[in-house]
Amino acid sequence: MIVVDKRSRLLKLDRIDIKILHELQKNGRVTNVELAELVNLSPSPCLMRVKKLQSEGYIDGYSAQINVSKLGQTLTVFTEITLKNHRQIDFARFLTSIEKIDQVMECHLVSGGYDYLLKFVTAGISEYQEIMERLTDLEIGIDRYFSFVVLKSPIVKSHMPLTSLFPL
Repeated sequence: MIVVDKRSRLLKLDRIDIKILHELQKNGRVTNVELAELVNLSPSPCLMRVKKLQSEGYIDGYSAQINVSKLGQTLTVFTEITLKNHRQIDFARFLTSIEKIDQVMECHLVSGGYDYLLKFVTAGISEYQEIMERLTDLEIGIDRYFSFVVLKSPIVKSHMPLTSLFPL
């Protein structure tokens, strides 16, 4: 049963909710009838749970996983970025610029020897270099950056192990 915690306004999810999320992230096109069977519910209660999970923001949306290699060659680069200053305004200025770049697929604020880890997917090394030159010219606080070109990605998962992370 889905319960709303009045203090935090978050749903208290049970094992069926986690299973629903697990199955939907594996196959967002699964029919409600198939999903209901996978999580051992009848279709109507299953649909009600999915709608509730959507309305509460647990499900952000649905999308297709594109096999980009079929479209042409791309370059994936992980980039460590260190900022010159570490005030809140410096982080905000950096993020405002980074979020406008379509080729930035991920941006993580991390602990350790640098501030951000970014994942770029570009058409090639020249496009990546142009982006980095533009960023350094913008004076958005980048002190230094290190680039790691991906040669091969033998393991890429599109879903998280929800049932292991949140066992109920």
